[in-house]
Amino acid sequence: MFARLLQPPTGSCLLLGPRGTGKSTWLRSRFPDALVLDLLDFATYTELLTRPDRLAQIVAGAPETTVVIDEVQRVPALLNEVHRLIEERGTQFVLTGSSARKLRRNGVNLLAGRARTLSMHPLTAVELGSSFDLRRSITLGHLPTVHVADDPARYLAGYVGTYLREEVVAEAMTRNLDAFTRFLTAASFSQAGVLSTATVARECGVNRKTVESYFDLLGDLLIAFRLPVFQRRAKRALTTHPKFYFFDAGVYRAIRPKGALDPVEEIDGAAIETLVAQELRAINDSLELGYAMSFWRTSAGQEVDFVLYGERGLVAIEVKRSSRYNERDLASLRTFGEDYPMAERYLMYGGERTYEADGIRVVPLAQALPMLPTILHADAANSA
Repeated sequence: MFARLLQPPTGSCLLLGPRGTGKSTWLRSRFPDALVLDLLDFATYTELLTRPDRLAQIVAGAPETTVVIDEVQRVPALLNEVHRLIEERGTQFVLTGSSARKLRRNGVNLLAGRARTLSMHPLTAVELGSSFDLRRSITLGHLPTVHVADDPARYLAGYVGTYLREEVVAEAMTRNLDAFTRFLTAASFSQAGVLSTATVARECGVNRKTVESYFDLLGDLLIAFRLPVFQRRAKRALTTHPKFYFFDAGVYRAIRPKGALDPVEEIDGAAIETLVAQELRAINDSLELGYAMSFWRTSAGQEVDFVLYGERGLVAIEVKRSSRYNERDLASLRTFGEDYPMAERYLMYGGERTYEADGIRVVPLAQALPMLPTILHADAANSA
């Protein structure tokens, strides 16, 4: 088992993250003596679905002081009972969920500040430690099972085929599974790119409004996210469309079609950028650094892949697949530095040497990813 950076709170919490990111394993290691109610267990699910008030009886009859409810979105009405038991008995609840959609859709009480919301992401290079291998990470991603499975590629294919599609059907999010499957494939071509819903709709033969709802669905299931444009005190005309990412490089590659007409360089480039994106999100959330994450792109086409802004500072990161860098690779970071001279700027690339040019740190990806807590000032005295 890999030691995770995420630390358990002293009070109640709601832990959100996609299936397969290790929420249950983390709970077992952090709360070994807790009473566990797994809503993926059919008997537990049906009992609490029909009688959510049974939760109070179960808690009253248990000696444990901490109660874990796994996949709470399957019975969202339980959150009202949890709220009441926290107030009346002071019970510590640790809840997990892999879908924010069902919780919001039912309009339930989201604990109103009585439980912190935490996020679980795929593993990071720091958590993998000596097991981190950049090439493997770019190819297979960082879901924990990928690093212990006998056939990780088959696991990823099953993850996509079983979870991404069947979860949608199980929650009755769409009646047209064929259209959603075509959408997933079309969306994979937008990975790490500026998103055009009109283009995706055209490619998968689904109307634009439906495609927009599908993108919202992916976000609600926590398996994809959109990165907004950094616009604070903008001095130039900027694009307004977000960039799109599936949450894990391995999951992206399992969805993305591969064939003679699909350039390896294009797929690898998107996977590398995805890996950096997921690492930044995981470090930021796990260590609660408080950065807002975005990207920067001018109307003239200059782009910085990631911009992190918060009380700890302003960090700009450009990612290149090439094993060598040249002056053109630094152009966007230089322009960004002209507009934001206080920014710390990094070019992460596929080479082996570290350089510094015009205040820009050029760092090999294999070194940069384990260094991300330092790059993001995780040890800074001021809390974000």
